[in-house]
Amino acid sequence: MRNALVGIVLAAVFACGSPARAADIAAGKEKAELCVGCHGEGGISQMENIPSLAAQPDLFIQWQLVFFRAGTRKNEQMQPIVEQLDNEDIRNLGAYFAQIAPPKAPPDDNPNLSKKGAQAAVGRRCASCHTDSFAGTKAVARVAGQREEYLLKALHDYKSGVRSGGGMAAMADVAYPLSEEEIEALAHYLAHL
Repeated sequence: MRNALVGIVLAAVFACGSPARAADIAAGKEKAELCVGCHGEGGISQMENIPSLAAQPDLFIQWQLVFFRAGTRKNEQMQPIVEQLDNEDIRNLGAYFAQIAPPKAPPDDNPNLSKKGAQAAVGRRCASCHTDSFAGTKAVARVAGQREEYLLKALHDYKSGVRSGGGMAAMADVAYPLSEEEIEALAHYLAHL
């Protein structure tokens, strides 16, 4: 309930808080220097359990930063950074990361596991939110080409309730019934797209 209330309040702030302005990609790139240490140059992470931000949908980046800033999504490394961001910074960062080319997926070293992952994705209707290419849209994450160990961590966090997601917490509902084999297969499949 608290997450829904925060979401409604934040949507109202974004919608009514100030006149709409186009995001400034150059300002977003400059502000993204705060992100390079963990999320990598150009938003492509080289660190275990840290997601790549390159090519993430604009609104997805914005909402995640708002969730971190509001404290509804917790991460001790992110908290001090997001506290420095105002709404304009968040808009600019979303626009900047969205326009970067996605990371190149590594060669698939286990096509059989990817096949199982593809079957699990169909069975769980992952494409209904993440799109047929798993590139995400609007406030839904790009999962294609994301770091495999990060996808494993995220799915485990959703399954255990450590992370609830945004909106109506659809990911928690999807992840909860996943078996460990399905989680591993999905993470492998998506990371190699």
